Amino acid sequence: MRSNQIYVALTFLVILMTYASTVAQETVPQRPIIQTKYTADPAPLVYNDTVFLYTSHDEDDAMGFKMKDWLLYSSTDMVNWTDHGVVASLDSFDWVPYENGAWAVQCIERNGKFYLYCPMPGGVGIGVLVADSPYGPFKDPLGKPLIKNSNHDIDPTILIDDDGQAYMYWGNPMVYYVKLNEDMISYSGEIMQEATTPQNYQEGPWVWKRNAKYYLAYASTCCPEGIGYAMSDSPNGPWEYKGMIVDASEKSRGNHPGIIEFKGKSYVFGHTYDLLKQRTPKFYERRAVDMDVMEYNADGTIKSLAYFSVEGPEQVGTLNPFRRVEAETMAWSEGLKTRFETEWEGDFDWDRGEKIADHLFVSDIHNWDYLKVAGVDFAEGAQSVEVSVSPIYGGTIEIHADTIDGPLVSTVEVTNIRQEGLWSTLTTPVNKTITGVHDLFFVFKGEKDLFYFDWWKFN
Repeated sequence: MRSNQIYVALTFLVILMTYASTVAQETVPQRPIIQTKYTADPAPLVYNDTVFLYTSHDEDDAMGFKMKDWLLYSSTDMVNWTDHGVVASLDSFDWVPYENGAWAVQCIERNGKFYLYCPMPGGVGIGVLVADSPYGPFKDPLGKPLIKNSNHDIDPTILIDDDGQAYMYWGNPMVYYVKLNEDMISYSGEIMQEATTPQNYQEGPWVWKRNAKYYLAYASTCCPEGIGYAMSDSPNGPWEYKGMIVDASEKSRGNHPGIIEFKGKSYVFGHTYDLLKQRTPKFYERRAVDMDVMEYNADGTIKSLAYFSVEGPEQVGTLNPFRRVEAETMAWSEGLKTRFETEWEGDFDWDRGEKIADHLFVSDIHNWDYLKVAGVDFAEGAQSVEVSVSPIYGGTIEIHADTIDGPLVSTVEVTNIRQEGLWSTLTTPVNKTITGVHDLFFVFKGEKDLFYFDWWKFN
């Protein structure tokens, strides 16, 4: 009797585990939003119906803070994020004396110019870079710090008020602020310190205005840190603590908020160690940006989130597959990295010839790695798919609809013969008619290092 009970229990356990595995495959988590690199200190900017997300960057081998540059991602639907690589680095400033210390930045647009405010820890100051595009290139117009006030000069955030007056806020463990001039690279008046530091304030301020109320979000409580906020009737304070936007919990040791409104919804960005925890039980300073919908109460206060949801926000738009889509556009990925390289006519350091192209592409592709793209609108259908690849050992790209093992849309065979230079474009028929909106899974199969993947496009 006992053996029969054990058999039934084991059978039930196997069924349960199989079901859980199936659900896990069909429900790809949306946390964190970037998986190919470690990212932190999210600074979202809304411009021309696009969210530009600037982040700091923890190196893959970071034990403590190891941060040398800033990255840029963009999205038009809050689910698919395109990697644009390094947008600026400590090398952008001739006056910075070290190679590690690219901490939290914020980018703001004014009069067609884009201003990236960059703190240098250790009392070096806060610098500013300027570009004509949110993608850069960013240049240092001053050749010196914009702010050099104290050892607390970190985590700058910018507010341009309705009357056109711009303010910069920053600081740990106190809050400082100053009025910026219209040129955004100089300031007027004295640097002010908040007379009363907002309750539970730690660092990482983010300031915005809504319905005549001023909001100051920040890393709150310690330790661990969640995201708290305070409100004021004036950009100069005083700031009244209102509560938590994202509760502090053991899931997150630190935080840095970014708040935006996009296509009629509000969003809160932060960072956690979710990606690190998926890979190792050990703790290192390797963080990952998370994001979720944020809701206001009728009185202007903000509803608290226990944590960032696993499923993430709903998609606010669809992706057009009939234009070139960069392979580093992803809603989710497993096992992949991205890399930037410049392609030259020659391979010799002493004689490379003319530059052919710059490539930011998906790398580190191995057997059963995959990337997901969400909400792809095929309208009335497609006949073929093109991919741009650079073979190493070669392999196969299986394109599935809706789930990782869903209907097979197309199979692209990537041989290890380079036909025309480093990158080749391969065209393959679509196996079956696919219409309407679907998620796509690009599943990679083969042995060893397979290939590099640059872009794809349906016809």
